[in-house]
Amino acid sequence: MVDANAAIAAVTAEMEKLRRTYADRLPVEIAELTALAEGLTGCESGRATLEALHQRLHKLAGSGGTFGFSLLSTQSRSLEHQAQSWLAGSLASAEVESLRDFAVNIAALTHTLSEGQSAEYAAVPAHAAMRTDAGMVLRVWMVEDDVLLGKELTHQLEPFGFEVRLFTRISDAESAAAEKSMQPDILIMDVLFAEGDENATEVLTARPVLGSLGCPLIFISSQGGLQSRGRAARLGAEGYFLKPLDVPRLVERLEYVVERRRASPQRVLIVDDDVSLAAHFRLVLCGAGMEVDVLSQPDEIIERVSAFRPELVLMDMHMPDYSGTDLAGVIRQHDNWIGLPIVYLSSETDFDKQVLALSHGADDFLTKPIPDAHLIAAVRVRVDRTRQLGDQITKDSLTGLLKHASIKEAAEVEVIRSKRSDTAVTFAMLDIDHFKTINDTHGHAVGDLVIKSIATLLRQRLRKSDLIGRYGGEEFLVVLPECDSKSARQILEDIRTRFAALQFSHNGQSFNCTLSAGLACSVESPEAGSAELLILADRALYAAKRGGRNRVELFAQEK
Repeated sequence: MVDANAAIAAVTAEMEKLRRTYADRLPVEIAELTALAEGLTGCESGRATLEALHQRLHKLAGSGGTFGFSLLSTQSRSLEHQAQSWLAGSLASAEVESLRDFAVNIAALTHTLSEGQSAEYAAVPAHAAMRTDAGMVLRVWMVEDDVLLGKELTHQLEPFGFEVRLFTRISDAESAAAEKSMQPDILIMDVLFAEGDENATEVLTARPVLGSLGCPLIFISSQGGLQSRGRAARLGAEGYFLKPLDVPRLVERLEYVVERRRASPQRVLIVDDDVSLAAHFRLVLCGAGMEVDVLSQPDEIIERVSAFRPELVLMDMHMPDYSGTDLAGVIRQHDNWIGLPIVYLSSETDFDKQVLALSHGADDFLTKPIPDAHLIAAVRVRVDRTRQLGDQITKDSLTGLLKHASIKEAAEVEVIRSKRSDTAVTFAMLDIDHFKTINDTHGHAVGDLVIKSIATLLRQRLRKSDLIGRYGGEEFLVVLPECDSKSARQILEDIRTRFAALQFSHNGQSFNCTLSAGLACSVESPEAGSAELLILADRALYAAKRGGRNRVELFAQEK
């Protein structure tokens, strides 16, 4: 938490420094604009000067409010519209008196500068980070007064990599929270408690120590009424489960929460010729945990998009030489970027022009000045939605793992990378033992549950850089970059052991499952490509099956 606060303070200081620099430059900017306006004459030869004035007033209208000068933005926008009306018609029709008033009104912008001197800026914090290193046990606090249920849940969650601390009294959990050590990664709470039938949502509100843990919150309850669910939703609960608990579904939700926290930072490209404003937006989004690149030279747009591979482009609509619609059209000409979200971030307020701009390849329109929190929320929602759509294309609907074609393609890329960097890569083929018997005995719904459980376990125990795919049916492919066969065997043995410890139940009958795995490493087979390593890993898998199942085998070259 200290590191997070320090990061927020650093970003806030940078934002304030940027504001002061902006404020210091404003008197010079307004003086230059006034000189240009005073030189305007009612003839077409002054059109170039008027276009320059329009462009610079457009910038002030967009940036003033962002740096705390709201009145400057409002008055600059009015002057921008006046310049636009002359540009749309004939400058020769402009009366001398109107041009003189125009120059006077620009000079009067100096009276708005005292407004922003006391403005305060604070970075909007990123979501609380969750410890998600490979193999790291995630801490779950469970507040449940049913001791037997609490112990059973603890027993079922631990094989998935969760370290559960059970509290039977709210006061005990509150005391632990006050200690500020070993804080939980996830909090699970029963809604109703024997001690006074307290409501957990009210407890969190009334007892700020427990409510300020800052970790994801999941409620469990024997009541599913809208009132209880509504209170949970207002507290930002990320799940609400009814008793008797469907533990695999609870594990799935925990895994979903973990995946959201461990997701890579959202990548945003800002295209804006207003360097100060773009720098502010970059600080705002970086402070919220995103990766941000800024482009102020639009002629480099394709090279920068190809190199940075953004998940969203924030683009000003009015820039010298190229408009935002021009650049959006250029991006859409490339097959790789047809689906790249493009959002205009402009001070353009004309609704008809906004709609017209959206018809030229963009997805949304945000108007400057924009509150920092609004900008962050708009970017997060758009990127999250894009990622969800991408997952539907590349990931298996049952397990959330890469589909057959996607994992094979990713495996090939990883082998090429390993050869280039002269590092090891290991392929692991996994298969659930006697899976047909599971389906025949307990039904396909239970079989699906077993498949989802091993998928969850793989995500929990492997590194973020490892690739996991459902190869087909009950078979999985894991690609372990920079991992030799010895380390890979240790990892797979751990997963095999944990999977065997999972308990499944159907119609009151409990049972366990096992898996077999085959490994093939590039170190032992240096000439093998991706296709060959797949074949070798598959051979090792069948050797594990023939050797009695519930084991991990490494492919060994025949001598």
